Amino acid sequence: MNHSPDNLAGREHTELQAATWVLRHDRGLTPAEQDEFSQWLATDSAHGECFATYRQQWAQLDQLSQWRPAHSARPNPDLLAAHPRRRGWFLSIAFAAAAVIVLVFSFWRWHVASTTSSPSALASVEQRTLEDGSIVDLNRGAVVSVEFAPDERRVKLEQGEAHFIVAKNAARPFVVIAGGVKVRAVGTIFNVRLGASTVEVLVTEGRVRVNPSAQSSEMESDRNSTASAAIPDITAGQRAVVSLDSMASPLQISTVSNAEIEKMLAWQFRRLDFTATPLSEIVAEFNRRNSIQLIIADPDLGAMKISTSFRSDNVSGFVRLLESGFGVRTEYRDETVIVLHKDR
Repeated sequence: MNHSPDNLAGREHTELQAATWVLRHDRGLTPAEQDEFSQWLATDSAHGECFATYRQQWAQLDQLSQWRPAHSARPNPDLLAAHPRRRGWFLSIAFAAAAVIVLVFSFWRWHVASTTSSPSALASVEQRTLEDGSIVDLNRGAVVSVEFAPDERRVKLEQGEAHFIVAKNAARPFVVIAGGVKVRAVGTIFNVRLGASTVEVLVTEGRVRVNPSAQSSEMESDRNSTASAAIPDITAGQRAVVSLDSMASPLQISTVSNAEIEKMLAWQFRRLDFTATPLSEIVAEFNRRNSIQLIIADPDLGAMKISTSFRSDNVSGFVRLLESGFGVRTEYRDETVIVLHKDR
């Protein structure tokens, strides 16, 4: 093995770069930084090899992450004391451990680039920021068109489901049209799903007004219309269902629990944080939020505990992490099913 000064300096430089990425990830990577990190991994195979080595050493810190004061009546003052000969080893492992999380994002960026170019790739959730600062999350297959005017912000939901976080502006109401149903808000958070025979509106913050006869009221002012005044507002924690088969049918308004709201909005982007969580629970969480389903073939594998952090839609990145650092072998049955095996 060549231990020339140049090689040693290169190794130290690589470790310094990895430590820098850890610090960046700690405060959150931007999309540009995620791309930069992916390029850094691709420039030298030694970067990946170094990661794999440190990932194995990271497992030795698992028992420390499980320590709680309740484990002992008296704290151990030397628990985190650095041994003179192990100080560098400990810091290297800490840096590499955080790099594991950073690598997750590069996996996701690579997967998106490779799958979106394929005609058979599954549709994904998309987030858009409108010109007024409002945020729209589009569920898979959803289509919207935006028409903003000085006195009104209008979005037409052509198909599918969308979630809206509306920037407050009392002078410019925010209106969503779905299947002839008009949903009016100023600054609030709500979800609209256009189905084959119904339109469902779920409000999680603020209030909205749902008008089932939006098309017939285009020429009327909502503020002065007697019909509009008779329509009750839908407030946070409520869901309204409008039948498209009969616009004359009254709104079906019901109160929904937090658990029901969580289930209805499970398709949205979330950051999933796991600490010493069994793989079976992590898989269940991913499966609940994605059309790609993970199946654990070996019961022992399901009991394996993992600490990690992922975007809820990044199934591919999570699977690659299992393959590279946890001794998991994968079997792709089709585009929507991935079987996880224990690599014997």
